[in-house]
Amino acid sequence: MKLTIALALAALTIGGSALAQPPGGPPSPEMQAARQAMMQACSADLKTLCDGKQGREMMMCLRENEAKASQPCKDALAKLPRRQPPPAG
Repeated sequence: MKLTIALALAALTIGGSALAQPPGGPPSPEMQAARQAMMQACSADLKTLCDGKQGREMMMCLRENEAKASQPCKDALAKLPRRQPPPAG
């Protein structure tokens, strides 16, 4: 069970980095710290809300279920930047 959570958190790190990282460069130390804080704050929420999902799918699930997440998880998610939608047109 602990291995499943550890694997899920590792997948979230990889998936979250693809979502939050600007193309062409490594994430900043601030972004790395925000991701680590989010993984710690959201570990229980990931298990209950997004069990079985990995990588980008898990991150999307967490964002979609943010209203159901614990307050510490919501606070940590708020510190992560969101991808900007492509310009309309």
